[in-house]
Amino acid sequence: MRIENSFIPVEGVGETTERRLWQRGVRTWDEFDPAVDVAGVGSTTAERIESFIAEARARLDDGDAAYFDRRFPSGERWRLYEDFREETCFFDIETTGLDEHRDRVTTVSFHQGGETTTLVAGRDLTADRLRERFREADLLATFNGARFDVPFLETSFGIEVDTPHLDLMYPCKRIGLSGGLKPIEKEIGIDRDRPDLSGRDAVRLWREYERGDDDALETLVSYNREDTENLRTLAEAVCESLHRDVFAPAVEK
Repeated sequence: MRIENSFIPVEGVGETTERRLWQRGVRTWDEFDPAVDVAGVGSTTAERIESFIAEARARLDDGDAAYFDRRFPSGERWRLYEDFREETCFFDIETTGLDEHRDRVTTVSFHQGGETTTLVAGRDLTADRLRERFREADLLATFNGARFDVPFLETSFGIEVDTPHLDLMYPCKRIGLSGGLKPIEKEIGIDRDRPDLSGRDAVRLWREYERGDDDALETLVSYNREDTENLRTLAEAVCESLHRDVFAPAVEK
């Protein structure tokens, strides 16, 4: 499902009215006619839809993900993914603990455009490098990043992460996938090279690296990178499932 299929950002258009539009054949912005006979779409709402489409077309042409991030209800931000797929940066952090005020960020991995990079504390993990990575993305994707990864980075490095953000934990819950990232990966068939490793192991590996074990850092980086690469697979699966649940039933009738 693409942004162009969406009317829900318009004031007065909720899920029910949007579904009615789709069922009447108004499946994209191009197909909207202000004279369409749909319950809930009177002249005022039709004018609002036309106004939204005019502005949204220009914003989409400009690649302005932030505009759609503001306009879409938080539970519908997954709809941005298809249009901004290649500009989406999947990222994940590893830390020495769960307290952003006491613990440290050890590694941060980014996966975008088919390439993965990792920043390591004490080497190249700096505020400037983080800002650079986030500037290069139109959309961020994480798992539980809104509550953990983003605030941890902002507190630890004094930065502000304002790139539009798709936290996959919430659309996962919407399709019945709950719990942590690793159990969800297993449930939908995403394999890992080292399924025995956990977040607790990530802390242990960093401590071993600090004591001089370079192999421990190599394992930690590999674990962190796999997290981000698997996020892309998860995003594809979740957005496809939501497409089947939300859009497909309305247009197939």
